[in-house]
Amino acid sequence: MKQTVLIVDDEKNTRDGLRTVLEEHFEVSLAADASGALALIDADPPDLVLTDLKLGADDGMDLMKKILKRNDPPVCIMMTAYGSVDTAVEAMRQGAYDFVTKPVNIDRLEMLIRRALRERTVEAENVELRQEVRKTRAPDRMIGRSPIMERVFETIRQVAPSKATVLIQGESGTGKEVAAKAIHAQSNRSEKPFIAVHCAALSPQLLESELFGHEKGAFTGAGERRIGRFEQASGGTLFLDEIGEIDPTVQIKILRVLGEKSFERVGGNQTLNADVRLIAATNKDLAAMVREGSFREDLFFRLNVVPLTMPPLRTHPEDIPLLVSAFLKEMAQEHEKPERRFTPEAMEVLESNAWPGNIRELRAAVEHAVVLASGKELTLGDLPASLRSHPPLPGEGELNLAKIETALIRKALDECAGNRTLAAKKLGISRRTLHRHLAQGGMKNS
Repeated sequence: MKQTVLIVDDEKNTRDGLRTVLEEHFEVSLAADASGALALIDADPPDLVLTDLKLGADDGMDLMKKILKRNDPPVCIMMTAYGSVDTAVEAMRQGAYDFVTKPVNIDRLEMLIRRALRERTVEAENVELRQEVRKTRAPDRMIGRSPIMERVFETIRQVAPSKATVLIQGESGTGKEVAAKAIHAQSNRSEKPFIAVHCAALSPQLLESELFGHEKGAFTGAGERRIGRFEQASGGTLFLDEIGEIDPTVQIKILRVLGEKSFERVGGNQTLNADVRLIAATNKDLAAMVREGSFREDLFFRLNVVPLTMPPLRTHPEDIPLLVSAFLKEMAQEHEKPERRFTPEAMEVLESNAWPGNIRELRAAVEHAVVLASGKELTLGDLPASLRSHPPLPGEGELNLAKIETALIRKALDECAGNRTLAAKKLGISRRTLHRHLAQGGMKNS
């Protein structure tokens, strides 16, 4: 069944033109104004609304706000030929998925619609998964049977029912946000919102407004009151990713919320209660940042009530087959491909790789293979070239000393992200000896 798109524009030529290019892939309906759009949504809610900012006497921003207040609202994408970039950004702050400018780039529009609908579908599936999470062996969508992951699961089960703040640390790609969602799903707040904020993506002023909201006129461009993430997450969980990137002034305000359970919007005087469970995550060493003076010690202690470390994939390679199996099912559905398996040779490469990008990198490699493969099985040739150029350690039938040395050195360099000093230390040899082996083996010494 095709997903449904409602186009709202007061220009007939624009409506008809967009329908012509979109109806091959989507079920398209049209409206010329806000009242017509709302009537269609009442009768048969679409999956996505594409609306112009200017609708004659109506305002597309007001229409979008009304739509987003509904239960299970459609995704909204804004079109504008009038507004500045600031206007478009404000639309996204108010809940628009994204915006396009007129004349519309059809390729970009189709990409945005597909991505928005895919994310909406995934989010709907996440809601179902959270409802079933207590029946599963591992929390939420987390996958693993290794002892190290079992310890992670057990920590999540123990901390989830409490009100304690959790600090999740680990390398990029290890699944810190997935762990945060698992804690939320196992908690008594699971029916309330889970709100995620990626702190590194925003300037200090924007982050402050994003978290606490602002009053009309609080700063240039603040045309109306904005509800912040602390209010949006009321009764639920607020996840602050990349917490190590936040500015000291924002650190102070978060510290106050944790201590006093209250805050004010930017430019406001009204004190608001913060009924929120806070989970933070970082790939940085916050303890070291405290010693350096770049992160507040008191905030660190407030966040680090229950520490949880997500292990890098290289420390539990026995979970790779489980992860690959799950990703194969996910990608086959997402890309409408037949469900296939990797050949033993391809699986050997997947299981022996160091995966410096962790689970995120593994997932991308599986997606690459699913998308490009044409045979009945996924072969070594379907994997990214970067994996094919780094063969696994030789087996018992290949006991050639030079090959073994080369493979060990390559593996050590991969695990140390190319750092020759660390690789030499890991191998128990001097850096000079490592350089000599690199030269003799024809490997790049860089």
